[in-house]
Amino acid sequence: MARQRFMELLAQGVPLRLAAIEVGVSRSAAQIWKNGTTVRRKDGTVKVVLPLEPLAVRPISPRFLSEEERVRIADMASRGDGPTVIGQALGRAASTISRELRRNLHTTGQYRPFHAQVLAAQRRRRPKQPKVAGNPVLRAFVVDRLAEKWSPQQISRALRAAHPDEPAMRLATESIYLALYRPSNGLVSKPSPLRTGRDHRRAHNRQIRAGRRFAQPMLSVHDRGFEPTDRSVAGHWEGDLIVGPNHRSGIGTLVERQTRYTKLLHLPTQDSITVHAALVRTLGQLPAGLRRTLTWDQGTEMARHLEVAADTGIRVYFCDAASPWQRGTNENTNGLLRQYFPKSTDLSVHTPADLARVELELNRRPRMILGDRTPADLFNALLTSQNHPPLR
Repeated sequence: MARQRFMELLAQGVPLRLAAIEVGVSRSAAQIWKNGTTVRRKDGTVKVVLPLEPLAVRPISPRFLSEEERVRIADMASRGDGPTVIGQALGRAASTISRELRRNLHTTGQYRPFHAQVLAAQRRRRPKQPKVAGNPVLRAFVVDRLAEKWSPQQISRALRAAHPDEPAMRLATESIYLALYRPSNGLVSKPSPLRTGRDHRRAHNRQIRAGRRFAQPMLSVHDRGFEPTDRSVAGHWEGDLIVGPNHRSGIGTLVERQTRYTKLLHLPTQDSITVHAALVRTLGQLPAGLRRTLTWDQGTEMARHLEVAADTGIRVYFCDAASPWQRGTNENTNGLLRQYFPKSTDLSVHTPADLARVELELNRRPRMILGDRTPADLFNALLTSQNHPPLR
């Protein structure tokens, strides 16, 4: 493999000395690999060591200057032509020619095309082992957090906070995604630990639901009294259902807008009677100061919204039709919950204990939007300030 790599480097224009260092052999050994040699044994016989088969030069993108173009640049520059004239002749931008003449000069101050080609090849990106694959401690940290269903962004920020002075223990969010999208990295096995369940990138193609599902008299989200971006006051909630196949099973979701604290509702059925009872039971556990408003989708499961308001003291508002972004906090949370409750699966199999476990795990995750604090810590601080015991 070292010989193969050595010849690949030579084909890319890397000097023999640097290629030898890269693969870990002496310069004399590299000379033999490239040119071959003749060895005379003590018994008088001669052994011929053939040179390694040269590799074809790896094709590069046409956006990079070729060796032929560099020869023309040298010829025209020697005649006194400037970057604009040379660029027009080659079909290149004048800035490209100017940068080439500036970056790839020989130590003598002259522009030599073959030397410039070698310099450009040396700067070209080389394949290298991903950091997460070469650092067992770093890899273990990432794998453990993925097992706890942390997102790549949360993992990246946690690494930065835990190892502020150790660059070797840093990973960009994109690096974690790339490691997950490349099976050769051996980071995790299938199924993908990402919340989407995907092992590759996919273009978004979301269709907006049309029409109204709830025609009862209701309060509009536009009458709520505060802007969607205003989270200065706690106690404002957003809610919805995540449903299984053919809407035959479902789980209710509630999210407090300021802290992103999540509550899950166990729903044997999705009718308005069951949803009303679950909301009254869950919201009734909270102090009045944390039961201000509830914003919901226009689903028929909220047909008893007036009873919910009367029984809990909370004001219920409804989004416009086909406007889920008007309760964006809840929509985002529902996306996180799909990691636990995948689409097209029967949600009725999950017990109240199952929902409590997921709720606890989700609320204990640090959030970048919260300054890497957890929803549980912030919400329990609110409860303490109102002389209310912490939840779970």
